[in-house]
Amino acid sequence: MICRKIFFLLLVLYIGFFHAQRRKKVDTVYVYEKVVVYDTVYLLKPIRFKFNDLQFPELKIEEKFFVRNIYKEEVEKERAKNRIRKQKSKIFEFGIEGGLGLKNSGWTKAVSAQKAQFGEHANIWLAKNIFSSQAFLMLCAGTAYWNSTFDLDANRDDTILNGFYFTKDSQPLLFQKFNNKHFEYFLQLKFLYEWKNIRPFAGILVNHNTYQMQFLVPENTILSKLDDFKNNQTNFGFALGVQYRFLRKFYLSLEYQQYHMKNVSLKNSTFNFDIFETNNTFAERKINFGISYAISGR
Repeated sequence: MICRKIFFLLLVLYIGFFHAQRRKKVDTVYVYEKVVVYDTVYLLKPIRFKFNDLQFPELKIEEKFFVRNIYKEEVEKERAKNRIRKQKSKIFEFGIEGGLGLKNSGWTKAVSAQKAQFGEHANIWLAKNIFSSQAFLMLCAGTAYWNSTFDLDANRDDTILNGFYFTKDSQPLLFQKFNNKHFEYFLQLKFLYEWKNIRPFAGILVNHNTYQMQFLVPENTILSKLDDFKNNQTNFGFALGVQYRFLRKFYLSLEYQQYHMKNVSLKNSTFNFDIFETNNTFAERKINFGISYAISGR
């Protein structure tokens, strides 16, 4: 009986020990925190100190660096370039011009319903500044070609000029053809003043134009020879206008011209014939638009 009890007790102890070995182990972590506090104490203690004629050096403020003003530098550069261009402009400048124009002649009103005559012109010019860098004196010379606004042909139509005309010595002339297309040669002297790329001007002009008619003239007392009667005349007038410089060497111009034709007559080597007897003073007015290029200067 005692042996059974002892065996049973050992069995219980063995089972308990075996069961304890199979349970999970729990780790225990110990955290230690150490706090260190440092205290600093400042003590203010007045010190008695006697100043004996202390001298301090004078303070100087020196600029160690500067900021560049790019805009101001560009403005100064442009001003310098303009001054250089104006200094260079004290030499002679020359260039060329071409353009279009409209012309109104008072003496053609009787034979033409169209008032404006279309044409083209080309010229060369020479300029020199005077008094200041903004005032210029310009001399230009050129030619213009004016297209016809009417074409009178007695062989095809019954025109206002058809019929016989007589010279002062009573020689008969028979009208044949006439139109107002012609070449014109001109010379101008202008005074210009430049202000912000705008150059208004005024001047005087001299022009020479040629009109011609065709008549049948007598040859051996018979009207059988076709001959030209021309009006070669030099006229004086004035011009007003303005130029605009849109590039350094290019100019746009708008100009008004006016002059008077006096003692208009038709002549050839044999006859002296005047067909305009009512009024020998006629006004011609022109409006020209052109573009110029300065070859030298600027």
